[in-house]
Order: sequence, then structure tokens, then C-alpha cells
Amino acid sequence: MTERASQLDRRAIGLVVFCCVAWGLSQVAAKVALDEIAPLLQAGLRSLGAAVLLALWVRWRGLPLWQRDGTGGPGLLAGLLFAAEFGCIFAGLQFTTASRMAVFLYTAPFVVAIGMPFIVRSERLAPLQWLGLAGAFAGVVLALSEGLFDTAAAPAGKQQWIGDLLGVAAAVLWASTTLLLRATRLASAAPEKTLLYQLVVSAVALLAASAVAGEAWPRTLSVTGGASMAFQIVVVTFASYLTWFWLIRHYPATRISAFTLLTPVAGLLAGVWLLGEPLTLRLMLALATVCIGIALVNRRVVPATPPTRTSETST
Repeated sequence: MTERASQLDRRAIGLVVFCCVAWGLSQVAAKVALDEIAPLLQAGLRSLGAAVLLALWVRWRGLPLWQRDGTGGPGLLAGLLFAAEFGCIFAGLQFTTASRMAVFLYTAPFVVAIGMPFIVRSERLAPLQWLGLAGAFAGVVLALSEGLFDTAAAPAGKQQWIGDLLGVAAAVLWASTTLLLRATRLASAAPEKTLLYQLVVSAVALLAASAVAGEAWPRTLSVTGGASMAFQIVVVTFASYLTWFWLIRHYPATRISAFTLLTPVAGLLAGVWLLGEPLTLRLMLALATVCIGIALVNRRVVPATPPTRTSETST
């Protein structure tokens, strides 16, 4: 059995913040690489490159991942969910804005919070924690509201609803993967094996989808484009995802998922730093709101102790 902590310790918080920052920077990196590499092809190559790195890592550490342990079916499903999630994201961005996609994508913690108590009763949220989760999501909306609600500044067209629905679908797929990892034999599998399932299956599925869509391979790749892909493969898809699956295996998934609401804010901060986007008061308030909300979600809830009966009344 895998030992799990009931609360997040400093190590877990540091690792999940690392994941969120990496994913926020990944949005900037992917945007830069899209000028040279088509979306589905980029996602497929990212999974393929990370799968190679992970296979080398497994071989170097001598991890016994190839024995039969009943994870084949769930692993295949996890890989297909992973591929479908990114397919929805990239397809949806053709119809809606990146800001709206981020808002809908990061509703995933709500799906996890709703579904996880059916799998692990101890991960049921208290009312104060639900309030914290709602507050953190409100902070994300606040950070993105400048471009989200100003349709004159960033019109998405009449087919925007298609992209929005695909964003919701991507969030459900992401949350479903998290729930799958806890509800099946993948919960006791090594994080490397879980990630390898997702990378190999998604690489095949996404590259096949890219070929069907007729996406062209780039003839040349600039230093910027190459560095962007290297960051996505090594730091994001290999290191951060491996860390994420280790966290899900050892800590409460509901509380960890709440931290993912930091990712779009981290992406905006990365845009300020790397792309010269303005740092507004609204963004600073949003970051504070997200931090407070996450703190409430991870607040230890002590069950009320029933009053002690000092005497018995006879009838």
C-alpha cells in the first residue's frame, strides 16, 4: 500500500508550486513555438520527447516497471484522456481566446472536489474549504477579466461557444485523469509508470491526429523555437508531470488540485516578465485572492467533539 499524508507539508507545497510555475511558463513557451510548430504536432512531439527522457530515467534508475500489475487498462485510458485533454485545448483555441480557455480549463479542481469524496471519503471538503476553492477561482476570473469581459478589445467571434465548451471538456478530462489515478490500480503504481502510460499513448494519438489534420512539419527551427520545445519537454512534460503524479500518489488530490489555480496567474506573471505585458492592480489583487483561497482549502479541519454527558437521566 502507498503511504499518503493527510495534509500538505512544506515539501508538497514547494513541489506543487514548482509545477504551477512551470505550467504557467509553458503557456508562454507554447505561444512562442506556435509560430513555427503546429499545435497538435507540438503537443505530440512534446509527449514523445518526454517519453524518451522518461524511458532513459527508468533505465538509469533500474526501476522494475514492466511486470504485469493490472495497470494496463487504466494506463491506456489515462493516456487517451491526456491526449483528448490537449486535443480539446488546442482545438478550442481556434474558436475562443486563451484567457477564456484558461478560465474554463481551471475549473478542473471543482470537478476533482466533487468526485473525490466518492473515491476517498477523507477528502471531502468542509464548507470553509469550499469557500476557499470558490474564492481562489474568483481570483483567477478577476485576473483574466480585463480581456475576458471586454469583447470589443478581444473579440472571439460567433463560434466562441465552441471553444468555451471544449475548454470545459478539457477541464473535465483533466479532472477525470486525476480521479482515475486514485480510483484504479494506478494509485499504487510508480509515478514513472503512470506518466509513461500517458506520454506514450498521447504521443501516438496526438501525432496521428496531427497527420490526419494535415499539419506540416517545420523545415527549420530557430534557436527560440528549439529552446521553447526543450523547456516544454524537459521541464514541463518530464519533470513537472512526474512530480505531479508523485504528489497525487502521496498527498490529498483535492488539496493539490486547488493549487493549480495558481497556474493561470503564473502564466500572466510570466507574460509580464517575458512578453512585456502590463502588471495591473487587478492582477496583484487576484494573486492575493488566489493565495488566500488556497490557504483556506488546505486549512486543517478539526471535527467538532460532542459534549460529554456528565450524568444519565433515568425514566
